Amino acid sequence: MEGGVKRDQWGYQVRTSSEACISAINDYYHEVLTYGRERSVILKATVRDKDCVLANILVAHFLSSSDPSRAPSHLHAAVSRLEQATSYEKAVFDAVKSLICENRDDDVALESHFKLLKDFPKDLLSLKRAQVLCFYMGRPDLSLSLVQQVLPQNEQESYVYGMLAFPLLELGRMADAEKAARKALEINKQDCWAQHNFCHVLQYQCRFKDAVQFMEACSSSWGSLSSFMITHNWWHVAICYLEGHSPIQRVLEVYDQRIWKELERADASVPEVYLNAVGLILRMHVRGELDVFKDRLKILVSCLTDKGNWFMEWHFDVLILWALANANELSKAEDLLKGLRSTVFKMSDKKKQLMQRGLSLAEAMYEYGRGNGKQALEFLGPDFDAADYKIIGASDEQVDVFNEVWYSMLLNTGQASKVIEVLGTRIKKREGVPFLWRLLERAYSIVGSKEATIVGDKAKVLESAYFE
Repeated sequence: MEGGVKRDQWGYQVRTSSEACISAINDYYHEVLTYGRERSVILKATVRDKDCVLANILVAHFLSSSDPSRAPSHLHAAVSRLEQATSYEKAVFDAVKSLICENRDDDVALESHFKLLKDFPKDLLSLKRAQVLCFYMGRPDLSLSLVQQVLPQNEQESYVYGMLAFPLLELGRMADAEKAARKALEINKQDCWAQHNFCHVLQYQCRFKDAVQFMEACSSSWGSLSSFMITHNWWHVAICYLEGHSPIQRVLEVYDQRIWKELERADASVPEVYLNAVGLILRMHVRGELDVFKDRLKILVSCLTDKGNWFMEWHFDVLILWALANANELSKAEDLLKGLRSTVFKMSDKKKQLMQRGLSLAEAMYEYGRGNGKQALEFLGPDFDAADYKIIGASDEQVDVFNEVWYSMLLNTGQASKVIEVLGTRIKKREGVPFLWRLLERAYSIVGSKEATIVGDKAKVLESAYFE
């Protein structure tokens, strides 16, 4: 066999004679697992060794989302040297190729990652890649199975516990998720994914002040994070202020100084900032606080009319549809919606069936944005639960705003009894959210029930409990 063999940081063999190539590969592992902003370091690997199969297939995967026109040449380079590759490289090649091939079958791609991780369980980069796939499939159960499969071989790795925590919290196993996140932070207190997941747990528990204090204490370690991760972490802080009934000025400060300000960095990933910005503004709208954000929304909408931001993420597209429709940019919104319909139409029957919910949500948010609540409700149906819509690529916290939209539309269309029924169950899970009690108070008021006063008093107590 030609060429030398080096070992990567997992201890697996890679066919290359270049230490610099292996170093760049290891640096890439670190950047991905830490949500760093220097993931382009992988490009150095193929500069140092143009024939390395592992380097080429990882570059092809990186470029498939950042610069798709350049990805095929690296895929072909990997194919041309595949016979000389190690068994580990061949396994990674098969798994990654299944992700970036045309007409990808997610089930096949996931199965190839299960096989890879069975044979090479220390490869946490492949675990992360597979978990991202599960996220976009809306399958936290499979994500949990993946990490449990490799956990025995990675018990001293902090990153594996952060990756364990996320599917646990998405499955509602909050006590287990908290335990896993704490274990990760014991090993490495700067593990940003574990920090993020611990914040999720605190939010779910309605410990909003604790969550803010924890995240603000962690924030000094966020300087090297990707635009998405740093603004998403601050998005969580802003949501905690909002759910804990903090003064709106605090939410504004997070938006201006922590989310929008990221755009001043020369290496900012602009769409990732917009995603968290528009997600926060929709929350403000649902709570009747859009007036204070009106100028900011106007600026944001002027950016979102740029089609270069479309068709990157279903979740982002759904939010863009609402923003464009709300700002009366109806022709632009209709163009985006037509594009999403066309995308679904071209999918395989299996994928089309899965994404139908995502399309229904997109249709609903377009109608909601233009003030047509009755028609929006028809798209969502009488038994809507946003947790069933994670196929758009969003966490429980991110999709929960669509539940709030649904409650509000029900109230606005005279269906207060339905809101009382649904919120009765919802509040049992999250008793500490003042906004839910205010919605329930409004529903009871509409039906003329004396319960409105009792519920309103409960909301008042909660509103004064979290922040000064």
